[in-house]
Amino acid sequence: MSNEAVALSAWVGRSETVQDTITPTPLVALAATLDHPAATVAAGTQLPPLWHWLYFLPMHRQSEIGADGHARRGGFLPPVPLPRRMWAGSQFSFHAPIRVGDAVARTSTIDDVRSKSGRTGQLVFVKVRHEVRCNGAADPALVEFHDIVYREAQGPGDVAPPPQAAAPGTWRREIVPDDVLLFRYSALTFNGHRIHYDRKYVTEVEGYPGLIVHGPLIATLLMDLLWRQMPGAEVADFRFKAVRPTFDLHPFHVNGELQADGKTVRLWASDHEGWLTMDATAVLR
Repeated sequence: MSNEAVALSAWVGRSETVQDTITPTPLVALAATLDHPAATVAAGTQLPPLWHWLYFLPMHRQSEIGADGHARRGGFLPPVPLPRRMWAGSQFSFHAPIRVGDAVARTSTIDDVRSKSGRTGQLVFVKVRHEVRCNGAADPALVEFHDIVYREAQGPGDVAPPPQAAAPGTWRREIVPDDVLLFRYSALTFNGHRIHYDRKYVTEVEGYPGLIVHGPLIATLLMDLLWRQMPGAEVADFRFKAVRPTFDLHPFHVNGELQADGKTVRLWASDHEGWLTMDATAVLR
């Protein structure tokens, strides 16, 4: 193991806890962003799955922000010396409702740090465990594992991995990822990462062809599709994996279908060419 890998592995086990209160305004704002009709959000309203991402926002001072719009490396997350950072996927267990008015605490722990060489160079994977508790409860209402991947800068000879074909699902909805949608979601989650709104930066510095649609936004749209088709469905577990970046250059689709067991829902996103960009599974109670 290299000295750098040893240094990064020292971050495993680090933990921090932040507090918040589930207020209604972010829920109203995200509902509008997802194109739902206006509705009153009363005290006691249950959060839809994944909408907890509207809380525990990263309130870094402006002087702490790095060139990519994220906080500078170090602090809670390990100081990985690679320039490109992406949300690779997440796994969730939902144990109890989170409701408007709840006082919530999120304890985050660095669960694992791994370094490897891939087809496009050095990669570092960081897995963070989040536990969300409501109103001082001993047991978490939600457990989330968040997978982050750090990559080397785009090289002139880099070739994208072979795409996977994605068939249309029983459920299917077209999404137009315009600048306004990406800006609103960045604002709602206080996400300053420039790949989502700064076209000059994302094309000239990181080497992508267009603005990148947030992985969490696509995951939220997949879960939103499930709730549109099965209103109020109780989700016990959910997991998603980003397969390819989705850019703002064309509409994309979110797809889904209930499996034969009546409890498993397969969900996936596909780009304008029909290639798979995100793969997900939800398990209902």
